[in-house]
Amino acid sequence: MTSDTPACPECSQPMKSGGLVLCKRQDDGRRTCQSLWGCASRHVWWNWADRPGDTWELCPVPQLFR
Repeated sequence: MTSDTPACPECSQPMKSGGLVLCKRQDDGRRTCQSLWGCASRHVWWNWADRPGDTWELCPVPQLFR
C-alpha cells in the first residue's frame, strides 16, 4: 500500500499537514492559500494549494507555525 504523505525535501521524513495559510501571490496578485507541512525534524515547508504540482518552498516564518 502506498502513502500519499509527502516526504520532507530536506530530510526525507514523512510530513504532517499544518493547515492552510491565506497569502497574496506575487506573480498574479491573487489571494490564495498555501498548504503548510512540517516534519518531525521541525522543517516547515509550503506550496500553493491551487498548484499542487509546484515545488515545495521553505517557509520564511516557521516560528509562527511550530
